[in-house]
Amino acid sequence: MGIEHSSIVDARLADVFAWHARPGALQRLSPPWLPGRVRREAGSLADGRAELALPGGIVWAAQHDPSGFEPGRAFVDERVDAGLGSMPLAPLRWRHEHRFEPRGEERTLVHDRVETIVGSRALRPMFVYRHRQLADDLAAHREAATAPMTVAVTGASGLIGTALTALLTTGGHDVVRLVRHEPSSSGERRWDPDAPAAGLLEGVDAVVHLAGASIFGRLGEQHRRAVRDSRIGPTRKLAEVAAASGVRAFVSASGIGRYGVDRGSEQLTEAAGAGDDFVARVVVDWEADAAVAAEGRMRAVQVRTGLVQSPRGGVLQVLAPLYAAGLGGPLAGGEHWQSWIDLDDLLDVYLRALADERLSGPVNAVAPHPVQQREYAETLARVLRRPALVPTPALGPRVLLGRRGAEELALADQRVVPARLTELGHRFRRPRLEDSLRHQLGRMREAGR
Repeated sequence: MGIEHSSIVDARLADVFAWHARPGALQRLSPPWLPGRVRREAGSLADGRAELALPGGIVWAAQHDPSGFEPGRAFVDERVDAGLGSMPLAPLRWRHEHRFEPRGEERTLVHDRVETIVGSRALRPMFVYRHRQLADDLAAHREAATAPMTVAVTGASGLIGTALTALLTTGGHDVVRLVRHEPSSSGERRWDPDAPAAGLLEGVDAVVHLAGASIFGRLGEQHRRAVRDSRIGPTRKLAEVAAASGVRAFVSASGIGRYGVDRGSEQLTEAAGAGDDFVARVVVDWEADAAVAAEGRMRAVQVRTGLVQSPRGGVLQVLAPLYAAGLGGPLAGGEHWQSWIDLDDLLDVYLRALADERLSGPVNAVAPHPVQQREYAETLARVLRRPALVPTPALGPRVLLGRRGAEELALADQRVVPARLTELGHRFRRPRLEDSLRHQLGRMREAGR
């Protein structure tokens, strides 16, 4: 029992092995549809130990075996006892050999061999995902072609921040997490959003500012105040400190909500006008705060993010279980446009914003092929092999989110296109919705299968 899985990666052997040895590799290789989170990464491929926190307090611990370590060529990890937290896993044997072989100067064979009682059919989606992530991440760093940077990140513990910091560290960059609690490691610095210290960004090359109260909700008065106050003011103050510290690039999160709730079939580029609803006004002021960075001769980029596709957060986290249960269908008639982006493609946009000196100002972080809601419903149902026969009237979102929340979030009609990225020849990993959903949900189709 177990599995063997191989693929060819377009990268040098040394680069492939180095990627696995850096912090963040386990995070990047962890399939998002599986439960659990990375609790501890191995400090060494030779003899380190990694741990995953699974539901119910269960801990998966993997110990690297020195006898299987070949520098630049191979390493081995094996599931070990982690005390009471691993008792439910006691019968499960797991020995995983990772082997790498050159195929010419610029290509590498990646081979995984796992000895376990679990069959290959159950494991194959995980290894297809892992090999695809590896190849795509290496390609993204190769295209960015930038020297190692020190990047300060706010909101580093969120969905996007966790994934982005892992992408950066596996690419050889140093990440400084700006946190609001007392630092728990040398990679953290305490950040007061209302009064950031003058020396907060000492030694930092670039800033990625992701922090802000979640916008998803009923948008009542208290929620609106939290959304606005966590963005307007703190963003400007952080940008001012960055400019005074000699930071080269200030990359700030933003949103396509800037364009307003009812734009119909109009194709919205970065030059399109702003809406006049609450979310649109917040984004306009938010971007104005971030733009002060440019006044200090620092390149400033505002990443206008669409609907991020990941089962670990956002709309897909809500919809996937419903569709899997056969309860999915078009929302409010299904005619409104949804501008989406795969989580990994969003990370690549941030990487480009950090590395590409040609990019400044607002950039639409959306896939090049937006869809109407009916197509989204049909595609998700097809990926999950379920019907999409249960239409949801507009009343449904209004019950959950209130009138304002439903109109400005769930029912927003925005056909946004990535004009600036297209001008720069940006490569999307997953430009089509079905490919994104298959990758994120572990439903990929393999050639020849």
